[in-house]
Amino acid sequence: MKFGVVTFPGSNCDADIVYVLESILNQKVERLWHKETDLKGADFIILPGGFSYGDYLRSGAIAKLSPIMSEVIKHANNGGYVMGICNGFQILTEAGLLDGALLHNNNQKFICKNIFLKTASMNTSITKDLDMSKAYKIPIAHGEGRYYASYETIEKLEDNDQILFKYSNEQGEVVNDANPNGSVNNIAGICNEGRNVFGMMPHPERASDKELANEDGKAMFLSILNHCQLN
Repeated sequence: MKFGVVTFPGSNCDADIVYVLESILNQKVERLWHKETDLKGADFIILPGGFSYGDYLRSGAIAKLSPIMSEVIKHANNGGYVMGICNGFQILTEAGLLDGALLHNNNQKFICKNIFLKTASMNTSITKDLDMSKAYKIPIAHGEGRYYASYETIEKLEDNDQILFKYSNEQGEVVNDANPNGSVNNIAGICNEGRNVFGMMPHPERASDKELANEDGKAMFLSILNHCQLN
């Protein structure tokens, strides 16, 4: 499988993603500039974290208009895999590939720290190999990470098993005190109905290297490699 990592002006986690995929997981990676209109044969597209276009207007609102996004949207609509991490998640909601929106954190501050995630579904390639009884320690770094959607949308996500991750405490309990940003129902990541587009605010690429003494995020990438089926 070949991965494509998109760089927008202001992206700052693209090199981290490339490092994990190439150096740790030994995968082929194409570096894609936002002005390009060719995915270069990539099977799995990743929109990385950062501050695309300085987060002007709303986070991801300008990046969704970049030329590469027309191809990313086509790729997703044709069943191709797409993953957005942090700012990438924001871009996917702005582009209409994922439901809901990411709003300012409820404390109106930028938050950068380790949090814990509980797997909410094992029905996607990114979660199939995860342990639902485990709390995964993954870093967050965002100012607009509060997931929000209408009651009807949340109900649909719950009914369709589209919620991937919820913020939890270290014991794996999904409680209000473990919610770092005020996200509805502690939601930290979701997928689309087709289960080929994934979005999450925490950064698994920052928890995938033994040199960092945390490889919890690596489990998510390994699950992708094990379960993403190519046409």
